[in-house]
Amino acid sequence: MKTILRPLLVLFFTLSLITGLAYPLLVTGLAQALYPAQAAGSLLLQDGKPVGSALIGQAFSAPGHFWGRPSATSPQPNNALASGGSNLGPLNPALVDAVKGRLQALRAADPSNTAAVPVDLVTASASGLDPHISLAAARYQLHRVAAARQLDTERVQALVEQATERPLLGLLGEPVVNVLRLNLALDALAP
Repeated sequence: MKTILRPLLVLFFTLSLITGLAYPLLVTGLAQALYPAQAAGSLLLQDGKPVGSALIGQAFSAPGHFWGRPSATSPQPNNALASGGSNLGPLNPALVDAVKGRLQALRAADPSNTAAVPVDLVTASASGLDPHISLAAARYQLHRVAAARQLDTERVQALVEQATERPLLGLLGEPVVNVLRLNLALDALAP
């Protein structure tokens, strides 16, 4: 029995050390050396303090801020511990009511805007945490934000362009706007 048990235990502890300790430490060390910002959570700082991650959406509701995609996480919005979609189908009355409510809120925030509301402003992403909106969604909100902040539309449009992330190699995907980065740039303009 000792001749069988001893090699099994040695192999078990050796593999546990390799796969449970050495490999994770190696991968973590490489990630921190090669991609320090991403390994630290892609945190965005304001006055040296973290205010959020570039990878997780945040809820904004002030007229002077761009609003991101609705969050499907619960019990609170943009909860990274509860990532996931709402699983509501397109004919589900709860989803229809939620979209109607979001449309009413957008129309009430900017009654003069008669343009079609981009779909990403009224529907959640698959993860419920998307930090980006489409360029169309940013342009839809442009006049409301500029008016609320008493800024020229061109100045706000320039900030939108600065916060726009272009597709990989110009081919893969659509341009998107990181809402947190954009709102931080707006907040940095004036008190």
